[in-house]
Amino acid sequence: MRKALVIITAVLLVAFVVQFVFAAVGAFTKPAGDGAYALHSVNGMVVIPILTLLTALIAALAKAPGRLVGLALVPIGLVVVQALIAMLANAFTDASGVSTPLSLTIGGLHALNGIIVVHVVVGVHRAARKLAGLVPGDTGVPAREVEPA
Repeated sequence: MRKALVIITAVLLVAFVVQFVFAAVGAFTKPAGDGAYALHSVNGMVVIPILTLLTALIAALAKAPGRLVGLALVPIGLVVVQALIAMLANAFTDASGVSTPLSLTIGGLHALNGIIVVHVVVGVHRAARKLAGLVPGDTGVPAREVEPA
C-alpha cells in the first residue's frame, strides 16, 4: 500500500503540473471566451480534489503517520482558497467586466496559491517515498536493499 501512496502522490503532482498548462491554455486562447479555462476548471475542481481524497485514503490505509494523512488533505483546502480567490478577483472587475488593478492583484494571488499547493504536494510525495523506504534521488531501489558503501 505504501508504494501505491508513492504512485498516487506522483499522479497528483502531475495533475498540478497539467493544471499550470491548462491555465496557460486559457490565458493564450484567442479570442478568450467563457470556455478558455474549461480544462483548468474541470481539472482543478474535479480531478485534483478526487486525487487528493484518494491520496489521503491511501495514506491512511498505508498506516502513514497522522501528520502525513493530514498534509495529504491540505490541497483540498487550498483548492477551495483558489476558487475563493478567483471569485474575489472577479468581484473587483469594473461594471463592464474589465479587470481593475485590484482585481489583477487579487488574481495574482491565485497563481501564488497554486505554487504553494504544488509545494505541499511535493512534500507529501517526498514523505510517501520516505515511508515506502525509497531514498530521494535514487533509482527506485528500496533503501533497505541498498548495501552500505
